[in-house]
Amino acid sequence: MDEGGSRIRRRVSVRKRNRPSLESVFAASPATELKHSDEEKEDEEMVAGSRRRKTVDVQPVEIIDSEEDMFGDYDSFAENSFLAQVDDLEQKYLQLPEHRNHATDHATEDLCSESDKHNTLNVTVVGDCTELNIGDHTKNQSRHEDVSIEPEADILYDVPSSQVLFFENLHNFSSDLGGPSTEEKDWNSSFPKTVNEEFPVNSREQPQQTVESSSKIRTSSDANRRKSLKDHLKSTMTGNAKAQTPIFSRTKQLKETLLSEEINVAKKTIESSSDDLGPFYSLPSKVRDLYVQFKGIEKLYEWQHTCLTLKSVQERKNLIYSLPTSGGKTLVAEILMLQELLCRRRDVLMILPYVAIVQEKISGLSSFGIELGFFVEEYAGSKGKFPPIKRREKKSLYIATIEKGHSLVNSLIETGRISSLGLVVVDELHMIGEGTRGAILEMTLAKILYTSKTTQIIGMSATLNNVEDLQKFLQAEYYTSQFRPVELKEYLKINDTIYEVDSRAENGMTFSRLLNYKYSDTLKKMDPDHLVALVTEVIPSYSCLVFCPTKKNCENVAEMICKSLSKEYLKHKEKEKQEVIKNLKNVSGGNLCRVLKHTIPFGVAYHHSGLTSDERKLLEEAYSTGVLCLFTCTSTLAAGVNLPARRVILRAPYVAKEFLKRNQYKQMIGRAGRAGIDSVGESILILQERDKQQVLELISKPLENCYSHLVEEFTKGIQTLFLSLIGLKIATNLDDIYRFMSGTFFGVQQKVLLKEKSLWEITLDSLRYLTEKGLLQKDTMCGSKEEFQNNFHITKLGRASFKGTIDLAYCDILYRDLKKGLEGLMLESLLHLIYLTTPYDMASQCDPDWMIYFRQFNQLSPAEQNVIALVGVSENFIGKKASGQAIRKKVDKNIVNRLYLSFILYTLLKETNIWSVSEKFNMPRGYIQSLLSAAAAFSSCVLHFCEELEEFWVYRALLGELTKKLTYCVKAELIPLMEVTGVLEMLLHEKAEALQEEVEELLRLPSDFPGLVASSTEKA
Repeated sequence: MDEGGSRIRRRVSVRKRNRPSLESVFAASPATELKHSDEEKEDEEMVAGSRRRKTVDVQPVEIIDSEEDMFGDYDSFAENSFLAQVDDLEQKYLQLPEHRNHATDHATEDLCSESDKHNTLNVTVVGDCTELNIGDHTKNQSRHEDVSIEPEADILYDVPSSQVLFFENLHNFSSDLGGPSTEEKDWNSSFPKTVNEEFPVNSREQPQQTVESSSKIRTSSDANRRKSLKDHLKSTMTGNAKAQTPIFSRTKQLKETLLSEEINVAKKTIESSSDDLGPFYSLPSKVRDLYVQFKGIEKLYEWQHTCLTLKSVQERKNLIYSLPTSGGKTLVAEILMLQELLCRRRDVLMILPYVAIVQEKISGLSSFGIELGFFVEEYAGSKGKFPPIKRREKKSLYIATIEKGHSLVNSLIETGRISSLGLVVVDELHMIGEGTRGAILEMTLAKILYTSKTTQIIGMSATLNNVEDLQKFLQAEYYTSQFRPVELKEYLKINDTIYEVDSRAENGMTFSRLLNYKYSDTLKKMDPDHLVALVTEVIPSYSCLVFCPTKKNCENVAEMICKSLSKEYLKHKEKEKQEVIKNLKNVSGGNLCRVLKHTIPFGVAYHHSGLTSDERKLLEEAYSTGVLCLFTCTSTLAAGVNLPARRVILRAPYVAKEFLKRNQYKQMIGRAGRAGIDSVGESILILQERDKQQVLELISKPLENCYSHLVEEFTKGIQTLFLSLIGLKIATNLDDIYRFMSGTFFGVQQKVLLKEKSLWEITLDSLRYLTEKGLLQKDTMCGSKEEFQNNFHITKLGRASFKGTIDLAYCDILYRDLKKGLEGLMLESLLHLIYLTTPYDMASQCDPDWMIYFRQFNQLSPAEQNVIALVGVSENFIGKKASGQAIRKKVDKNIVNRLYLSFILYTLLKETNIWSVSEKFNMPRGYIQSLLSAAAAFSSCVLHFCEELEEFWVYRALLGELTKKLTYCVKAELIPLMEVTGVLEMLLHEKAEALQEEVEELLRLPSDFPGLVASSTEKA
């Protein structure tokens, strides 16, 4: 790489092969003229060559990333014995009189010195042949001599390696017989003086032509000598031809060749300071082919083309764009991300709202990363490395949840690498106005805007209203369109009548039709809302989603619908449904939900957070492929994975007990209509007469505005922000902090949001609170009493809270718990450590079953019961609660609930079976899995917290192991194996298959069973 660093060097490796040494090549020569002094000459040449290899200037090898370290048995250019042989040959020709005596003028010197900077060495392996291309003046660079090399000497570097050794023999032999002058004449006459001449890789006939042309101008003795050398060459070439050639896949060779060509094109384009790599929106045509291959996308919508060719996009300005659900927003973002990764060679961060969507996107883009040469890294749950690995060649696409994205940005700022982030894409941008997660998203974007002026931000959403505030905050352009690939028709159902939503009508709706479905008296009682009638109009030929207010209602509706369906539905894709049931048993250790066992044969299933992640994944795949045709689901599916349907039915205008919001309604009905499958999408909202007026307002009013929650979420918002600003040294005095706050989304909306206090007063109050809590310290500048010039620095406790991303509402409680734990840390079992790492925020959601609580307490060992007493919960208290007696002594409810969650986690780590623990504690298996994931993430946070405080050194090794146990939930001896990518899935699959084989073996009757013998006799 030159000093400017403008060129990109690619490390190329060549496969080792069994090359004959110089001794073996010379010994194999049939020419009798070389026999008399072979051994002496070989010894001298080998010694001289080794000296040259030690003294020659070799450019040091650059440090490479882990991905490029896989070539264990390959030669590199920095230490290649074959190149040493090439160097030996080169030095011999440099010693020729013609080369030694050739004068070099100033112009040539300038040319040589300039070309020294651009020397390259490319090796391409094809079968067993190797082509070497070495810059014209490599020898000048390595020897630091101003010598002009004749082009005919350079021609040796285009000759295959096996023949280069032969020419070395030829040189030695000719020097003995004809002298240096004769040798020079021979080479000059046999090779035309053509600059930059290229020879084909497979040049086996070329030496023969050389011998024939040179024989015309030599004496008869020379001709005889050439004849013997010609025989020697033939025999050498014959030996090369007989050498075994590794067998490569033709398809693999073509793929490697194509990829190599595209990389070379990309390198040349990058060197020319252009961002255009090809015809597909500045990307190679291969990207377009991959979209056809992986996603079936052959042509972009008109709005997508318009958006990608906007002047603001071309100039890399920040952009917000909004379209209805299923309009194709994600594809635009993906193309922009690929442009950043491949054209501008910078990393990209994509922020998504939920873990399930992150995993779906990882699955969808990993194949692109493999084909196009970039990394796809997951930052969700307990996954993700901070700071991320710094890579020399390939760039990374980080796909993260909102929380992990914030931690990633913090680590990049702390290590001074935030400028390496070229693009940040935020999906569901409207979530910036939703509670704690919205505050975290706002902090992330504000830090990027403040610390990196070269990072582009792209935000997209289907439900945005006050876009002007977001534009001002993100300093962004705005693009919107009402395009939908499939027309959406909205309907309302009241009793037996269906109305179509019509904004032009007086009351917002017009009569459409009456339901015509024959209901029995029993069915009317079971299905008063006529769900069966609405569903059977589309299934099983088309798909349908039924959104229900609660998780329990999802299961009840699924069962009710299946009881009303005819047996004809059982025959639709019967084998595929049985396969789904089999797979569900496999991932659940042979267990299967009672409801799913009944509903799946009808093509129906429920979908909510009570399912495990493996179950959800299998059901979603079955729905996407048409095996399942109906999902009864909660509102979380609307904001989660993309599962469109022909018809979407809203069971009621409620989410739990709260009335539906306009944004939620648009998200749900947006799932109606599948591009490329359906010609129209339908949504039907079922309502009662009492809700009619509210629903009419719902369908006609505009979308809700987004408002900042940075101050509303006090401990997780503005206080956490100030602590990180000072900890990362983004802003350390009051004036800088206030200036930062003015540029946030909250700063833009301060006139609307602030009624009693000003932004300056809120900033002062927050800093004062952090100082009083011992997280910050204030330093007044010498000679200045102005408050805005006060500098702040972070304390050890503050840094521990910041590094561990601990909610500041709990940081002092965590510190006290850890300090108290040191007084009597019980290591006989994991219970004490599990209690310390049980998430505080989940305790408020817990409602213990006191009989189960008491039963679990009695199963503890005496040492474990001492731990319960240490944290402040007595056996007497649990016993009285279980028996329903009154409690006089007050006990902290959060501690009691947190301890109950610790029992669940402790049991789960011992049994490693979510289903058995779910039954034992009478809790949904999905909740158990969520608790496990949250505990693994919080355990990692507590570990980072302890690493910043010397007094908690004892926890570091203990919590490191506990985090692994909580992450993988397997026996301790399997943890190292689980850390290998893909092993978990493999083990689950093999375990399920082995279990199935055992069951079949147990159910199979013995061959000598009396009944079987009798029946076989009768058949005979």
